[in-house]
Amino acid sequence: MTIQEAIEARHSVRAYKDQPLSEDIVKLLEDKIEELNHEGQLHIQLICNEPKAFQGTMAKYGKFRNANNYIVMAGKKADDLDERVGYYGEHLVLLAQTLGLNTCWVGLSYSKVPGTYVLGEDEKIACYIAIGYGETQGTSHKIKTVEQVSRSAVSTLGSSKNATAITPEWFKKGVEAALLAPTAVNQQKFSFEYLGEENNRHKVRARKGFSMIGYTKMDLGIAKYHFEIGAGNVNFDWVVK
Repeated sequence: MTIQEAIEARHSVRAYKDQPLSEDIVKLLEDKIEELNHEGQLHIQLICNEPKAFQGTMAKYGKFRNANNYIVMAGKKADDLDERVGYYGEHLVLLAQTLGLNTCWVGLSYSKVPGTYVLGEDEKIACYIAIGYGETQGTSHKIKTVEQVSRSAVSTLGSSKNATAITPEWFKKGVEAALLAPTAVNQQKFSFEYLGEENNRHKVRARKGFSMIGYTKMDLGIAKYHFEIGAGNVNFDWVVK
């Protein structure tokens, strides 16, 4: 399975088979975690064969079952921590999908079990990711359209009467991939804007929306990684402001 196929196949799964992760898969995940921790300046940790984190009331309400393996997404407190957690955590989610595993981002329905993770000075846990062999492959949900979450720059061709909205095909594919990204209660509170080309590099702005539920920074990080995969090998930069 390719990463693009993983994007299309991935759905959140909360019920898992009572089956431990194989040693080979654990090694692959831990190697990737080491790489992402370095690149994203995070403290991600894989916890295996530990059933207590998903045995609380909230987990039962969320219908988690046999969630005995999970990824602790942590890092130093910072304004951009949640976005980095989303961006790099989704690397693991899609890798897991290619390995025949299933996952679920978990913001609230878990318990912190003492002794299962380590936090350094000024570090915090942002969320967990449940991981394992799903009882099912999950189900798809209704998603927004490309037009609802994106817009393009306008280029004046000759005169204002001939102004034409430019939407590169790669930009559209990036947005389509972003729309398949997991978000808190399927809100999809993000947007993308194509700003044109400068010095042979395209400019794209990504923004989070407002939500009373929160987690929009994390959702944006996840969506940005999906966008990059969908856009493919295109020279573009993220515009922060």
